[in-house]
Amino acid sequence: MNATQKLAARIQKVNSLLCVGLDSDLTKIPANLRNQPNPQFTFNKAIIDATHDYVCAYKPNTAFYETKGDEGLKELKMTMEYLQEKYPDILTICDAKRADIGNTNEGYVQGIFDWFGFDAVTLHPYLGREALQPFLDRSDKISIILCRTSNPGAGEFQDLQTDGQPLWASVAKSISQNWNTNHNCMLVVGATYPEEMKKIRELTGDMTFLVPGIGAQGGDLAKTMAAGLNSKKEGLLINSSRGIIFASVGEDFAQKAGEEAQKLQLAINTYR
Repeated sequence: MNATQKLAARIQKVNSLLCVGLDSDLTKIPANLRNQPNPQFTFNKAIIDATHDYVCAYKPNTAFYETKGDEGLKELKMTMEYLQEKYPDILTICDAKRADIGNTNEGYVQGIFDWFGFDAVTLHPYLGREALQPFLDRSDKISIILCRTSNPGAGEFQDLQTDGQPLWASVAKSISQNWNTNHNCMLVVGATYPEEMKKIRELTGDMTFLVPGIGAQGGDLAKTMAAGLNSKKEGLLINSSRGIIFASVGEDFAQKAGEEAQKLQLAINTYR
């Protein structure tokens, strides 16, 4: 089973389009964990155990682990090993937004897919298909490519006109029509731009979008679902990070995370 099939099976199993971002900022996790051995892993393990029934994917952002150097990378690896052992049917996404020239990408491919064991990775399209080919060639994994991002300054380059259309539209068309020969590409499309999402859906057919921006960034769930669902009433991975994992900073943090994950899963399903 490749990563695309794994995700499809998980969505059907738990009836969920929810992705939880494991953005485990050491300064924000409960104070009683910070001085324990492996605090980020301890936090992640509790969050995963409390939320796994409601999710189809987990997405650690590597920045929150790299900031701790080798200790942080060790705890990210421990988190991945725990997921692989206990919840191997849940998709894992490395949110690292990698991109470089081809031979450098070979190193990223081996590190992210083969050493850490992630099923998917976020990528920049700016260097073009040739550079990203080492990722695209991994038909067993998923390449999730930035298209229309959720941040306020996204339009500085993404709205620039090329061939009579914004750059994000050109990216969507190129990836869906030319890069996706192994059917292992997804797009990052922010919930904060539902009108653009609707257009990207029209351009890309049933391709799946990873959707940041719900929750702390202010994206509207109803508008997102209306704009982004594909013909199968799927095609979206709705990501929430801070709104779930930091629902409480007390000793009940895991319980509150589970409650928020269940609440968001149910809300997502009301619009399907």
